[in-house]
Amino acid sequence: MKIAVIEDEKPHRDLLVRYLEEWRGETDRAVTVEAFGTAESFWFRYEEGRDFDVLFLDIQMPGMDGVELARKVRALDRDIVIVFATGISDYLEEGYEVEALHYLIKPLSAEKVKQCMEKALGRRRQERFVTLHTAEETLKISQESIDYVEARGRGCAIGRVRAEEILEVRESLSELEALLDKEEFLKCHRSYLCRIGNIRQIGREDIEFDDGKRIPVSRRLYQQVNQRFIEYFRRG
Repeated sequence: MKIAVIEDEKPHRDLLVRYLEEWRGETDRAVTVEAFGTAESFWFRYEEGRDFDVLFLDIQMPGMDGVELARKVRALDRDIVIVFATGISDYLEEGYEVEALHYLIKPLSAEKVKQCMEKALGRRRQERFVTLHTAEETLKISQESIDYVEARGRGCAIGRVRAEEILEVRESLSELEALLDKEEFLKCHRSYLCRIGNIRQIGREDIEFDDGKRIPVSRRLYQQVNQRFIEYFRRG
């Protein structure tokens, strides 16, 4: 697990790093902690690899603030855990927007930081991931972040939750059908798979997801998809 601490005030930054390193020692986990004094310095590092699992962000920083950074990161990574470590609690709406896990209000305590990390671990354990290949890199993405998969040529296009860009991967539709959780994903059209848990409503001709995306549903598969949708949400 890779953790980043982005905090412009050195005393707060060093304290948070110390608490995280104490937690790492107590849990004996493979954890790396990196600290950054500005959002810009983290963003430069993040664009190189996008390999962090947890971010601790101060909100009020000179230049790019923590909320702006969180939005930029979330646009590229639906799975990363974001925690705001701040002296104020006036940004709840922004925290909801970027799906922040928690707010840590300064002054920080070791106990609160450790509780937050256990919560972050819980979220990571609940998520199921799949490893996919693009033309340039190998990616690990959360299955929960996938709205749909569309067959395109020899590979597939993946529509992800609240992401405007389509992810083009080398895997075929049949390969992804075998990789993805069969309790969550099913075929709704000869060229499409959909994730049931992300569906808002099903019409006779198309499916609408919670974020507004739409894909076709075939007449042949409509009844099956509709029944699975009803059963899924009855189970809660």
